[in-house]
Amino acid sequence: MPANRSRTAGWRQCLTQIMSRGGSIELAVARPMPIATTGTDVAVEEGLAGDLLVRCRVLEVGERGIRVEAPMTLGCTIEIPAGVELVAMMAVGQNRWMFRTNCMQWMPGARDGQPQLHLSIPERVERCQRRRDYRVETATLDLPAVQVWPLLDPRSVVLAERLIAADFMRELDAVGGEGASRTEWRVGGEDELLPEVGPGFPASLVNLGGGGVGLTVDETAAGCLGRQSLYWLKFGLPPMVKTPVCATARLVHSHMQSDRRTYAGMTFDFSANPAHKRIVVNQIVRAIACQQKMQMARQAG
Repeated sequence: MPANRSRTAGWRQCLTQIMSRGGSIELAVARPMPIATTGTDVAVEEGLAGDLLVRCRVLEVGERGIRVEAPMTLGCTIEIPAGVELVAMMAVGQNRWMFRTNCMQWMPGARDGQPQLHLSIPERVERCQRRRDYRVETATLDLPAVQVWPLLDPRSVVLAERLIAADFMRELDAVGGEGASRTEWRVGGEDELLPEVGPGFPASLVNLGGGGVGLTVDETAAGCLGRQSLYWLKFGLPPMVKTPVCATARLVHSHMQSDRRTYAGMTFDFSANPAHKRIVVNQIVRAIACQQKMQMARQAG
């Protein structure tokens, strides 16, 4: 008989391998199923972008479900209520697989004190092709674009971060009020204030960990990494959060991937302005909470 060469047939073994090594999968709140395709591109619902992949350590792979640690960002637990549909991604080496799952149970009082999620067993697992990146037939992820600048003077971020905090507070005050949708936020406009930085380069935000982010940088801009230890990051999460997320990050490690893009693991650094940590946490948590509310409203409708 011919050998079974399907790369998705052993997905349960891959998950078990990840669990035995203390590894993680990545979760994002699912958006509606794609309704149209053009070639290899999947149509994306207008106005929705900026999927956040959050890392969750795999604790158990059973016949009835998958148990993982609840996602965290900067020490703050991100709650995923029961019933929320998720897109999961797992990676072994250079290979990536995606599948849809549901949060069957939110377990805040786990035995080890860390909240946990009980996820449903996927009905279908698909391998991500390089040419399609984070897109498969049953799910698609649009990762936030990030602008990165080498930070020349860490103390110069304080004023920029205070202005960002003020804009975010104004955004929260305007939510639900008259004319909120017509408000134009100064940060990100032509008069945007930047710290003392060098020439910028683009990247993509591929995952969000407990204390930092993972970025991918194209081959043409990868040479800009490693020249500085600190960087100024900026990425948007529209339409959930209008004020862009801006923060200092320290490069921890980097390596070249099989597609010749460079993966850079960075940890947030709030040493110059510790109060800004709360703003970044609130922006990220709010964006994920808004995605959940939009999904639940669609299901109810």
